[in-house]
Amino acid sequence: MAADSEVLAAAIAGAAEVIGRGGIVAFPTETFYGLAVAPFNGAALSRLFALKRRPPSKPILVLIDGPERLPEMVQEVPPPFRKLMDRFWPGPLTLIFPGRDILPPLLTDDSGSIGIRWSAHPIATRLAAACGGVITGTSANLSGWPPAVTAADLKKIFRAGLDHILDGGRTPGGPGSTIVGLDGERLRLIRKGVISFAEVQAADGLTDRT
Repeated sequence: MAADSEVLAAAIAGAAEVIGRGGIVAFPTETFYGLAVAPFNGAALSRLFALKRRPPSKPILVLIDGPERLPEMVQEVPPPFRKLMDRFWPGPLTLIFPGRDILPPLLTDDSGSIGIRWSAHPIATRLAAACGGVITGTSANLSGWPPAVTAADLKKIFRAGLDHILDGGRTPGGPGSTIVGLDGERLRLIRKGVISFAEVQAADGLTDRT
């Protein structure tokens, strides 16, 4: 077991090195594979959008290695989100926060908001930690296509476009993360996902806010 742990640690360190050089790394999450680049590297972000054939008008979410990273990325944590973070993080719930002015435009929408998640997959979180606490977490697919659930899928979809694959075996697939934002103080479902909006609404008595 110790040897397996050392092999995984070395694999994560190698993937983090690729990201640090501006590369694109595919990695497993609790839903499907994601694509990681350094989120403050403009050239890497542009490569990522081109690889996915994703329009720049559609920002991508980021993964963090824990809530302590939020002050680096967001202006504030809206009060309704605190209970959701306690209930569902780490896990497949992406929350849309008001982003800080320092964020690259490719990470934010027209209002300056950014989608952030703390993944429940240990490899995803360890990779984020190895990269300074934050990586991009967009799904490993061409825009509008189903995401990859295996390393073999990744090779078929992207051919030579990826710089590195951190192979974590088959991922569960199915729906992606649920994405929730705010409309004033009211929770707003932006994308259906693994966690039902009813569960989000019911979390810690938040139903009356939605």
